[in-house]
Amino acid sequence: MPTLEHNALVEMFRERPELAPHVLATLFHVEVPPHASVSVVESSLDQLIPAELRADLVLELRDAKGALVLAIVLEVQRDVDPDKKFSWPMYVTGVRARKRCATVVLVVAPDAAVAAWAAESIDLGLGVGSIKPLVLGPAVVPEITDPAVAEKETELAVLSAVAHGNGPNGLTVLQAALAALGRLDQEHAMVYFQLIWDGLRKPMQQALEALVMERQIEGAATLPPFVQRLIDRGKLEGMREGMREGKLQGMREGELKGMREGELKGKKETLLRLLTRSGIVLAEDESARIQACSDIATLDRWIENVLGAKTATEVLS
Repeated sequence: MPTLEHNALVEMFRERPELAPHVLATLFHVEVPPHASVSVVESSLDQLIPAELRADLVLELRDAKGALVLAIVLEVQRDVDPDKKFSWPMYVTGVRARKRCATVVLVVAPDAAVAAWAAESIDLGLGVGSIKPLVLGPAVVPEITDPAVAEKETELAVLSAVAHGNGPNGLTVLQAALAALGRLDQEHAMVYFQLIWDGLRKPMQQALEALVMERQIEGAATLPPFVQRLIDRGKLEGMREGMREGKLQGMREGELKGMREGELKGKKETLLRLLTRSGIVLAEDESARIQACSDIATLDRWIENVLGAKTATEVLS
């Protein structure tokens, strides 16, 4: 059953159709055909088969004369689902055959491991043809820390907070995204905030609570009012006295340290799972190197290297 996170991400692209080609051009550096309009069309992809396939969203790009120049099939993927490796090629070929235009699959995958799985090329048979989905995951979504940039790219700022809110720059990313949400109508802002909040692990949720409390104490209302209402007021009140006594900084540092340790552990576990699934065996020194790594960016690079690698040396380069 679709979750709030799934539906919120789909609606983000439905309500701002131009976001999909913008992402293709700016993040994937794809040469998007010149177009005058982007519109959402039916998501039902019936084929001459007994079953009905339904994508999350289908977008059409048309030029100034109304000619169809590109179709984008959008899928939000929160978990590994082997069936999608069969349905995604059908989406591409089905839409391409019906619309008579270039067609791509854009997968939005907030989880790094799911994104790595989704980005694998899909062999159509005997190695003579393949389809490679474009995957919008943490490795592709930029860290947006500048509030000015976030205001111009609100949806990307939200995706950045979902992808990197638990990372070492999480608080800065969250502050930028929340500043951008303050410019939206309250209904959309609250949905996006809930999307971000649900993706945060407990230490970062607590750090965000501490940040809101700090702003209240200092009288600096730099975050949208609805943020303060949505965060559990009971927790905030229980923290108030300790913060007034100067404990805020130590608490935030402790939470961020715990968050970083959790992030490192999660990245290492993801890397090891991908290596196992790829059939790559680690030597003792290579395994020790992974466990000793304390740099998030390095672990992210190694995770990306797994795709297409045959040996541990290629992965850990």
